[in-house]
Formats: sequence, structure tokens, C-alpha cells
Amino acid sequence: MSVYSKFSRGWCSPERYVQGPNEFDNLKLYTDKFGTRVAAFIDSFLYSAYTERINQIYNDGKHQVQTLVFDTEVTEETIEERTQELLTHKPDVILGIGGGKTIDVAKAVGTKLDTPFIIVPTIAATDAPTSSLSVIYRKDGSHAGEFFYDHSPRILVVDSKIIADAPTRFLVSGMGDALATLIEADSTRKSNTPNLVYHKDGGFRQTLAGRAIAKACYDSLMKYGVQAKIACENHVVTEALENIIETNILLSGLGFENNATSGAHSINDGLTAMENSSKTMHGEKVAFGCIVQLIAECAKTEYLEEVLTFCMSVGLPVCLEDVFVENTDENIRKITQASMHSNWNNMPFEVDEDLVFAAIKTADAYGKAFKEEWIRKKGV
Repeated sequence: MSVYSKFSRGWCSPERYVQGPNEFDNLKLYTDKFGTRVAAFIDSFLYSAYTERINQIYNDGKHQVQTLVFDTEVTEETIEERTQELLTHKPDVILGIGGGKTIDVAKAVGTKLDTPFIIVPTIAATDAPTSSLSVIYRKDGSHAGEFFYDHSPRILVVDSKIIADAPTRFLVSGMGDALATLIEADSTRKSNTPNLVYHKDGGFRQTLAGRAIAKACYDSLMKYGVQAKIACENHVVTEALENIIETNILLSGLGFENNATSGAHSINDGLTAMENSSKTMHGEKVAFGCIVQLIAECAKTEYLEEVLTFCMSVGLPVCLEDVFVENTDENIRKITQASMHSNWNNMPFEVDEDLVFAAIKTADAYGKAFKEEWIRKKGV
């Protein structure tokens, strides 16, 4: 394929997406489309319960199923080790069951083995499930980059009852990740940044579909976010919760991959360099990154405060203390420098360390003042 052309548009997505209560019990229906030899990577804290559940699903004597616990960082070394584990099993299909890191290792191993992979997220905390990439970390948990693939997941199977029964913080974090979709898509459209479709070969222009999905993602958050959080807190599946699950996983995933990312995710990457990074989830860091990006863009006050209001309404970070970072010039400079190795270059204007430093410092002050006024008005 030729390198990126500013005249060509590109789109990518999973082949199939299925979402609904108790869809996990239909896994055999989906894996049988590829064969009877199944390998499943499962989050460590889910491993026992879900291995038992899988054994019940594949109890007909016709399948060979291997379950593998995943409990480490997604490093290059881990991916190679897990690939070697499956060489003798030679699965027809690989399942990734759990959160973003388990999903990412399943995608990486599936790609290395040239084996179809089906993604089964048990939380709606990020938009990782739909994408044709894996986020790679170092052993210390800091962000190291991404592996990009030429294939998306073959099928996504999302059991909304499982999502409803998971801790609500995961759902809220997913809303933070989804919040960046339109904010970043608008900036990459203005800069004519290539999207992530065949990223290794240069990417393509955004499609109308990609832009529309980014807008639908934002609109859904504003309309259904609070209701969905309440439903999840009560472990029930409502239409609002179904809408936000789809928003966090499908709309956000298609939105970021078909439009690319910019400032908000750069701030996330910068925050991973901080000592207390593990105390916050990816989407929580991204939510604060949205505020930083809007400040850097000098966004309209109405837009900025709509985003801040949403964050306060669902419980997303709006200032540095919310992501366990003390406001010191040393800390802000460290975040700034770590973020410069990410996607600030996708913004439609020149970005340097001084601009990012100023944007973080201002976003923190603005967000903190907004939070204090919000608490004063709510009386909490």
C-alpha cells in the first residue's frame, strides 16, 4: 500500500459487534465460526470464575479449550512469552476476556500467531476493545508506545449484565476516555492529521462516518451519562446504561481510531510518568487531559464548562489533586516533558513545552475553582 495521501479517506472497524445481557453464554456460537480449538486469556481476578463458566459452555466434548491467566503489564517481553505458550496448542481462535490489558495481550498474541481474535470486555473502562492496536508499557508501568495491526478484532461480544455488575468506577473511567473522542477528532480534523487506519503505512483522512461517530459519542455522554452511572451503581441494565456501554466501547473506539488522538491522550501519557499514576485509571487521566487540551485551544467558555459540568456530574477528575498530583512546577514540568513524546503534534497549531506547562497549570486552577463552586452550590 502506498504511504498516506492527503486525498484518500480510510475507515476501520471490527467485523461484528454484539451487545446485550447474558451474551457471554453465547460464546460458543461465535468461536465456532472459526473452529473448535479455543485459547482464552482471562484477567487474573476473574480467572477462576470465568474458567469455570467457560468449561460449562464448552462441555460437549467437541472443543479443546485452554485458559490462560493474565496478571502483568503488556510489555514486549510478555507478549513474546504468551505467544510461545500457545505454539503447541495452535488455537483456531483466541479470546481476550477482561479489561484493556488482557484484551491488548490477546490482540498481540493473535496477531503474532495469525489467529482470529474475539474480544470480550468485562468492563467498559476504555475504548481498547474495538481497536487494531495494543498499548505497550514498560515493566514499571510507564507508557512505552503502541503496536499497530493490520486487522481489527473479528467479533466483539459485550455482556451488558457483566458490565452492570462491575464497579461503577470502571464505567465512569470509560466515559472519561470517550469524552476525548470528539475533542481530539475536532483538532485532528483541523490539522488534517492521518487517522490510525493502516497506521504503520501512514493512515488516511477522516471519513464522514468517523466524524459523525465522534459527535454521537459526545452527545450520548451528555444525554445518558448520569443515568447510566446510577443504573450501574444499582447493578441493573437500563437503556441508558446500554447506550453508554456502546458509547464507551464502540463509538469511542471507532471514533479515536478513525480520527486519531491529540492533546488529551498526550496528557494521559504524561501522567503515567508520575509516582501515583497507578492510583488513577486511563479514562480518569484522559478526562483531565480533555480540560488541558481545551485550555490549550482557548476553547469557548461554554464548551469548557459543559465538559467540567459533565465531569463533576459523573465523578471524573477536573484538577491535579483529583489525579493524585501535587501542583508544583516540578510535577507539572515532569508531566509536560513526558507528554511531549505522544500526540501533541496532531494539534492544528505549534505546541511546545511552555504551552503545555501553561495549559496544565491553568487547567488545574480553572478546574479546582469550578469544583469548589460546584461543591458550594450542591452543599456537599
